[in-house]
Amino acid sequence: MLNKILYADSGADNAQDMLKILLELPATKNSQLSILRVISPKTSQEKSEVQQEAETKINDLVAKLGIATDRITSRVEEGEAKTTVLKVAQEIDVDLIIMGSRGLGKLQSILSNSVSQYVFQLTERSMLLVKDDIYVKRLKRVMVAIDKSPAAQYALDVTLSLLRGYQDAEIFLTRVNPDLDPNLSLSREDMENNPILAPAIARVKQMGLDYQCLVTGGRPAQKICSLAEARNIDLLVLGSPERRPSIAKNLPDVERLLGSSLSDYIRIKASCPVLLARQEEA
Repeated sequence: MLNKILYADSGADNAQDMLKILLELPATKNSQLSILRVISPKTSQEKSEVQQEAETKINDLVAKLGIATDRITSRVEEGEAKTTVLKVAQEIDVDLIIMGSRGLGKLQSILSNSVSQYVFQLTERSMLLVKDDIYVKRLKRVMVAIDKSPAAQYALDVTLSLLRGYQDAEIFLTRVNPDLDPNLSLSREDMENNPILAPAIARVKQMGLDYQCLVTGGRPAQKICSLAEARNIDLLVLGSPERRPSIAKNLPDVERLLGSSLSDYIRIKASCPVLLARQEEA
């Protein structure tokens, strides 16, 4: 499912560490990685110097990753970072974009010209965002937010595909129902019989993975973030449908870029890397 990965390298150590962890999984052993660095020199002489520096940094990253070089292609592109990442992701037809993120609030992201905010809002592809201020760890505890939506089911698909052949992780299947009392205490049996989680549990059991169920009430975005922090989650996977009608795909607007969705909140507030699973329309 992750045959082609685009890593937009800004030099952030956290994002590079997360990329290395991801590439060590059995499921990604045949994935092709494209490493992109974007430069914006002002003169031809400066371009030569900046390009050479970018290529050196890519070579350093390749050495750090420690994977076969025939799995890697590198690109140094001149232009604006946010639009260049989108363009290259489309050209290569990648399955996943990995980027660092400063975790800025929505309005602050717009005003500071945040690359990750812009790409997240406008791409049709799944993204793995790694904030600069979090601690990146090996994947031991992976949370998947589950609800009735096709996007949530796709998030589970991505998670199970990612963890195929990897027995060191425990999956936390999480259902936050706003109609339930946030303080309601449910037994394990009650949680496993939850009609939304039951099909997901069956699929996890088929793969022989360890799991826990979390069923609670409250505001979904806030609750998912608090649960992820309380359970010391290493990766949070969330379905994130492309929200804009196809007629407007080339017309970004301020309202859309500000965002007000569950995934907007979680990618900013979560205390761990967030994989926003987004299935392209056929």
